[in-house]
Formats: sequence, structure tokens, C-alpha cells
Amino acid sequence: MFDRILIPVDGSDPARRAAAAGLELASTYDAAVDVLYAIEPSRMRDGEAARRAREERGAEILAEVSEMADAADVAVETRRSEGRPPRVIVDHVDERGIDLVVMGRHGRAGLGERLLGSVTERVLRGSDAPVLTVDGGDADDAGGYRNVLVPTDGSEIAERAAPYGVDVARRYGATLHLLNVVDVQREGGLFSAGGVDAEFVERLEGRGRERVDRLAERVRETDASAEPRTAVVRGAPHAGIREYVDANGVDLVVMSSEGESNLAGQLLGSVADRVLRTVDVPVLVVPVPE
Repeated sequence: MFDRILIPVDGSDPARRAAAAGLELASTYDAAVDVLYAIEPSRMRDGEAARRAREERGAEILAEVSEMADAADVAVETRRSEGRPPRVIVDHVDERGIDLVVMGRHGRAGLGERLLGSVTERVLRGSDAPVLTVDGGDADDAGGYRNVLVPTDGSEIAERAAPYGVDVARRYGATLHLLNVVDVQREGGLFSAGGVDAEFVERLEGRGRERVDRLAERVRETDASAEPRTAVVRGAPHAGIREYVDANGVDLVVMSSEGESNLAGQLLGSVADRVLRTVDVPVLVVPVPE
């Protein structure tokens, strides 16, 4: 599934942790690895000294990751390219047939939500390859998965992520979790202002159960040895996913970048965006072909 992995680096702590996670995945999948440093184009006011400084910094960062790769016994190819980082990364994905991009998430905003780095956000929107975003932390703790979560809204688009979750779980001997979040308030629309009756909630939860059971059956058809855990919870989708992650020791979320609208007009794409900004574990975002 992952034959060539791209690790963009910029010297930040999240990028170092992402590099460690990417190298660990490469070892598990016996994948080739490209390590890429993008040098911002020179500005008119920049002199030759500033340009050399950027190039030297890039060489230092690439050397650091090469040392990490040697320690992990993983062969890598390093490259410095000039250009805007998002475009350099996306072009590299296309040119080299990259199967997976592994990169960090950056910063934290108010109300407990993370700030996605602008480069990461643009790559997520522009890459034809899946993107694994890794939170900051100790690089020595990166990699290795015990509980893999695939959320689903029941759509075919959302379930495109399932094969990736199945494969990672199988490779690591991890438990695969399949989750549907029932947003009672959104589904109830205007009628939820005065509350909804128990029968309505039961119907929603029954529909959610049908969705995860159907996906579980598809998983078993793909991997007869798979024994996924299924769950239906209530709440706003991103909040339900975050709470499930925390309660069940999930260390990897795998989800599609988009989803089909449900009866309330909800898009999984907006859920993926909120999940990326709120959970404290790596998130593998699977793009949907146009």
C-alpha cells in the first residue's frame, strides 16, 4: 500500500516527530523514503548571504533526518528544492509517485483547537496522495499503533478510508475501530429546539449501527482475520470522534477528506478539518479522487 513515502521537513519539533513516524512506517512497509526541504524563493531585498544561510539551514535539517534514518536502518533520498513549500511538496508527490506524505501539525489556537500549519493545510487540500499529519511531541515516541479508528458517515466516499485503516491495523497487529457519530441536534433540525423523542433517537442510532455493521462486513471480506470493534455514539461528529479517541486509547485516526451530505447537510470534509485541529494523535487523511 505504501511503497514510496515523502517526508517534508522544516526543522520544527512537529516535523521531527513526523520524520520519526514516517521512518517507522517505512521500516514496517519496507518503503522507499524521500526527504524534502523546500527553500523559499529569494526576495528582492535578500542578498546572497541570506540565500546561503537558507541553503545551509536546509542542509543541516536534511542531515539530521538522514542520521535518524541511519539509526532506524531506513534508506532515504534527500532533496532541496526552491519554491513555495506547498507547491514543491505537491509537485514532488506527482513527479515521484508518492503513496503517502508524512508531515507535522503546528501550534495551538484558543478553545483547545490546534492551528494547522499553512503548508500542511495546503498540502492536505492539494495532494493526490494520503497525508499523515503528526502532532508535536517526543520524536522517540512516534510510530507504532495499537488502536486504529476509522470514522464513517455511511457514504461510499467516507468508506474509501477503510482499506488504509485495515492495512495499517493488520501490519501492526492493532485493533481496528469503526465509529459512527449520531448528531441528534443536527439531524433533528428545527424540530430539535424543543427536544426530540426517544423513537427518533433510536432510529438515528439504528441507522448508525447499520452503517458500522455494513462497513465491518466489508472489512471482513477484505481481511477474513479482521475483528473490528464497532461503536455508535452521540454528539457533534468531531467531538464524538475526539472523545472516542481519548476513551479508547486510539493512536491513529484514518478518515476521508470529504463525505457525502447527510439529511442535515453535514459534510465529512468539515469534520476532518475539525478532527485535525482537536485530536492529539496522528490523523491519516485519504483524498477522494475527482
